[in-house]
Amino acid sequence: MEVLNNTVKNDIIQNGLDNAMSYPAFRELVKELSISGGTTGNEQTEAMINFTKLNESRMKRWDKTLKVSEEDQDIVKNFNGDITWLVLAESWCGDAAHIIPVINKVAELNDNITLRIVLRDENDALMNEFLTNGGKSIPKLIMIDNASGDVVNTFGPRPEVATQMVASYKAEHGALTPEFKEQLQTWYNLDKGQSTIADLVKLLQA
Repeated sequence: MEVLNNTVKNDIIQNGLDNAMSYPAFRELVKELSISGGTTGNEQTEAMINFTKLNESRMKRWDKTLKVSEEDQDIVKNFNGDITWLVLAESWCGDAAHIIPVINKVAELNDNITLRIVLRDENDALMNEFLTNGGKSIPKLIMIDNASGDVVNTFGPRPEVATQMVASYKAEHGALTPEFKEQLQTWYNLDKGQSTIADLVKLLQA
């Protein structure tokens, strides 16, 4: 039965890869939606449309300003595996807007890392294989060994530091408030992607 389950899971992952797009294609999609007043995902609301427009500005800024230290560049460039980073996302997701440009910047440093992005709500079976504490949290990176097709690691929906911030706040207050979400956005801006880079480097060294 386990073999069957693995086969089904592999088929689900392959279907996700077949549905996936490149980072430039994802950026162009978000840009077009921000201009036309649209959004990806099942929840076609004014709020999600506004988040998509905001995220276009965020990603555009990170694409221009994000820096990877020489030390981290050397580690990424020396990675000699052959992997695909398949990332579940949506245009409206605030965490994704801060994190996916970082993932792309790291992946660009090594031709052995292929980045593909797939929309969560259009790939429910894939999302259900990679839940976070039972939830469909995004962005979610699935690290796939291209030779074997095996999933060797995952990352997301947030870097470890932000994950701890969220967990601590939930433990104390029971839920995330709008005020905390604003604090989290400020943290992303001050962190400048460095915590995400650190976690991605750890993935490559594992």
